Amino acid sequence: MNIRPKKHLGQHFLKDLNIAKKIADSLTGKNYKKVLEIGPGMGVLTRFLLEKDFETYAVEIDPESVVYLQKHFPELKNRILPTDFLEIQLDDYFDEPIAIIGNFPYNISSQIVFKTLENKEQIPEFAGMFQKEVAKRIAAEPGSKIYGVISVLTQAFYNVDYLFTVPPEVFNPPPKVESGVIRLTRKKDFTLAVDEKLFRKVVKTAFNQRRKTLRNSLKTFNLSDKLREDVIFAKRPEQLSIQQFIKLTQSIATDLELE
Repeated sequence: MNIRPKKHLGQHFLKDLNIAKKIADSLTGKNYKKVLEIGPGMGVLTRFLLEKDFETYAVEIDPESVVYLQKHFPELKNRILPTDFLEIQLDDYFDEPIAIIGNFPYNISSQIVFKTLENKEQIPEFAGMFQKEVAKRIAAEPGSKIYGVISVLTQAFYNVDYLFTVPPEVFNPPPKVESGVIRLTRKKDFTLAVDEKLFRKVVKTAFNQRRKTLRNSLKTFNLSDKLREDVIFAKRPEQLSIQQFIKLTQSIATDLELE
């Protein structure tokens, strides 16, 4: 029984076992005993995860894949969640730290990252395959043209390693672009010295008009003239490091309180 990849689910099944093993091996196993694979499909990555010391779970939205996994990987037993990862509440299923891994559908890969950030207290590590452009964007450093919202919000809480590039021909069907595998390792101190909601708003607002200086892109905050005279407001968002964004948010929070 073979499953045909479904276009509406963004499925591209990995068929290269060496690459699957490399992805599985990218997990360090530190600070967790359980791993959740997103969208295992026909289990190419799953087989290597099951060889490891941690307890593997899978979340799969495709009913056909669920039947396939149950038949070919009986050791998963009742550890297959037949649902959408983006819809689940992780703490409904897990009461301890859990790592995330997968060959992610391109059309929801960024949403998977943001869902991980929402659950960062529970996710110490994350490894996965993305469209190369997205993987590079997550790992981008300040000053880069591709450094943006997802770069800042991810790197505020996780260290990002771009591990390797994967060619299209190792998939069925082959995507039109290269893929990239990254690993996120949660920072030892992953709490911000500022309100997270305001931090996200500042970052998103700044990059919403990325070619403008912060003085112009952050106008909607109605900040005091005194604060807007700070030299940081002459910069564009891609010029700011994570720490500078945190410091900027602290200054904005203080300014708003003084109004």
